[in-house]
Amino acid sequence: MVALTGNMTIWRGARIATMDSAHTADYGLLENHDLITEGDKIVAILPTDSYETPEGATIHRLDNLLITPGFIDCHTHIVFGGNRAKEWEMRQNGIPYAEIAAQGGGINSTVEATREATEEALYQKARLRMQALAEDGVTTLESKTGYGLDLANERKQLAVSERLGRDYPIEIATTLLSAHAVPLEYKDRADDYIELVCSEILPTLWKEKQFEAVDVFCESVGFTLEQTRKVFDSAKALGIPVKGHMEQMSNLGGSELIAQYNGLSVDHIEFLDEAAIKAISQSGTVATLLPLAFYFLRETQKPPIDLLRQYNVPMAVSTDYNPGTSPFTSLRLAMNAACVFFGLTPQEVMAGVTRNAAQALGREKTHGQLKPGFVANLAIWNVKDPVEIFYEVGYNPLAYRVFKGEMLSKMTLATL
Repeated sequence: MVALTGNMTIWRGARIATMDSAHTADYGLLENHDLITEGDKIVAILPTDSYETPEGATIHRLDNLLITPGFIDCHTHIVFGGNRAKEWEMRQNGIPYAEIAAQGGGINSTVEATREATEEALYQKARLRMQALAEDGVTTLESKTGYGLDLANERKQLAVSERLGRDYPIEIATTLLSAHAVPLEYKDRADDYIELVCSEILPTLWKEKQFEAVDVFCESVGFTLEQTRKVFDSAKALGIPVKGHMEQMSNLGGSELIAQYNGLSVDHIEFLDEAAIKAISQSGTVATLLPLAFYFLRETQKPPIDLLRQYNVPMAVSTDYNPGTSPFTSLRLAMNAACVFFGLTPQEVMAGVTRNAAQALGREKTHGQLKPGFVANLAIWNVKDPVEIFYEVGYNPLAYRVFKGEMLSKMTLATL
C-alpha cells in the first residue's frame, strides 16, 4: 500500500463509480471507500476503516454524494465564428439544403465568419460554450479546427483552443481538421486543396506543436477515400495519430482505412458495416457515437450497435458540438440521447464519456477511470446512482468539479 502523508487529500463518504476497466460491472461502484489524491494524481482508493488518517491531510466529507471520473467530451468543434440559426430556420421552413448552400450557407458560411472574427472574439464565444460543458461535469474536451481552412486561420483556431486550456481548469485536446470541406477559393479543386493541407498546413502546424491528432471528413460531400489516405500518409510520416468523420451519410470504406493506420476513433458511423467493425475491433479503434447530430438532422439510419457489441468495440459518446448539425453544449443530453435513440445501456453511456472517450483521445492510460496513477479529474454529483446524472436532463445535479486534484464549484469557469 502507498505510504499516506499529510500532503494528501482524502475524499470521504461518497459512493465511488470508478469506471475501472478491470471491474466493468455496475460502474465499478465502491461503497465505504475513500479516494485519496496527492497533487494532481490519484494515489489510492481504500476501504474507509482500513487505514489511519495521516495527520495534516485535507479531508473532504462527501456524504450522500457520488464521485465519477470527470467527463470527457471527445468530439467537439467549439471554436468558430457566427452561427447557423438562420440556416436552420430555413430548413425548418422547407428550403432544401442545396438552395441554402447556393445562398452561402453550409460549412463555408462558418468558414467565412471564422476567418473574419478576431482571435479574441473567437475566444470569448468558445469560453461560454466550454463553460456550459464544464457545468455538465466535463474536465477534458477535444477541440477541432476545420473552419479556417487555410494556414493562418487554422492556426488561429488552434491558438484559441490553447488559450482556453491555459486560462481555465479544463484540458483541451486539439485536433487538426483542415480536411473538413473544400474552401471556396479551391472550388472544384479538391485535390489541390488536399495538397495544401499535406504540404503546408499539416506539417507547419505540427512543427509548431499546435495539435495532437489529424481528422478527415471522408464522405460524399467531403473528401474521397484516396484524398483521405493522402492526409493520413502525411500524418503517419510525422508520427501523428489519426481519426475520422466516417460513414455518416454513406459507406465509403473510411473506417476500414482508419483501421489500417490504427486510428484513434471513427466518428458518426451510421453506415458502418460488419467488415469495418471487424477491422476496427482488431486495430483498437474507438467507435464514437454522436446522437445529437442524429437528432438534429432527423436521421433514420442508426449506428450498428449490436454489431459493435458483438465485436467488443469500445463506444464513446460525445456532443459533436458545432454550429451546423449539433448546436448543443450538453454532454448529459448526449448521454440521454444515446440511450433513447441508439439503445445504449446507461452503463455503456457512462463508459462512453469516461474510459472509452479517454481512449478516443489517446489518454486511456491517464484519464477516464478512478484508480491509482490516473489524473485526479473528478465530477462529484448530488445523486445516489450514476443513471440519475443523465436521466433528468433539465436538472443539473453536479455539485463540484475536481480538476487535477483541486476542488472547484461547478460555476468556477464563469467567475474567473
